[in-house]
Amino acid sequence: MSTASGLPPSITVSSRDMNQLEAMLDSPAVEHTPAGQALARELNRATVLEAAEMPEGVVMMHSRVECEDELHGDKHELTLVYPHEADVDQGKVSILAPVGTALLGLAVGQSMDWDAPGGRKLRLRVTAVHNPQKN
Repeated sequence: MSTASGLPPSITVSSRDMNQLEAMLDSPAVEHTPAGQALARELNRATVLEAAEMPEGVVMMHSRVECEDELHGDKHELTLVYPHEADVDQGKVSILAPVGTALLGLAVGQSMDWDAPGGRKLRLRVTAVHNPQKN
């Protein structure tokens, strides 16, 4: 994942999400998988804030994210969830899916380049984030 500049966008993650995601990554079923390793790399570069200090418009676990493909004009609405909650038909994307890992911690207005299944190039720009309660 990279921005249009070729550099990864800066990301912010809540301490609650960080703790839960790190615990998930400690699972033998996840830690050595390519998806788990990609998520670990993203978490390693994240700025971590307490949940109550998270700025508005930043993608967290269970956020409903509206985004637009800047290359094709398609609009998408996705909810970022844990693997056991994923349901493509309902737009619930696993944090371990490449697009899920890429969305975590992005803010409204940030874009990321992503190769969709089948090799289609996308540039997803976050246009709105609807977060769960931050308590």
